[in-house]
Amino acid sequence: MRQLLVLFMSLIFSASVFANLVEQGQELFSKCASCHGKNGMGKSGQKAPMLAGQYAWYVNSQIHAIKNGDRANANTKKMMPFVKRLSDEDINALSAYVESMPRKK
Repeated sequence: MRQLLVLFMSLIFSASVFANLVEQGQELFSKCASCHGKNGMGKSGQKAPMLAGQYAWYVNSQIHAIKNGDRANANTKKMMPFVKRLSDEDINALSAYVESMPRKK
C-alpha cells in the first residue's frame, strides 16, 4: 500500500512540474509565434514548420542543436538571437509547451 501511495504522489508531483513547465513555456513561445504561428501551426511563406504537438524530446534536441551551431541554415540563423539566450530550463519549458499544443487541422 505504501508503494502505491509513493507512486501516486510521484505522479501528482510530476504532473505539477509539467504544468509549471508548460506555463513557463507558453510565455517563451510568444517570441516564436511571429514565425511559427500563434497556435504553432507554422507559416509556409516563412519556411517555419508546424511545431504544435511535436514531441518535447525532439524540440529540446533541435533547440540545443541550433544553439550549439550543429544545425545551421538561413532559418535557424534567424532564431539564434532568441535561442542563444535560452537556459536549459527555458528549453525544457518551451519544449513542454510545444508538446502540449493541440494540432489543429
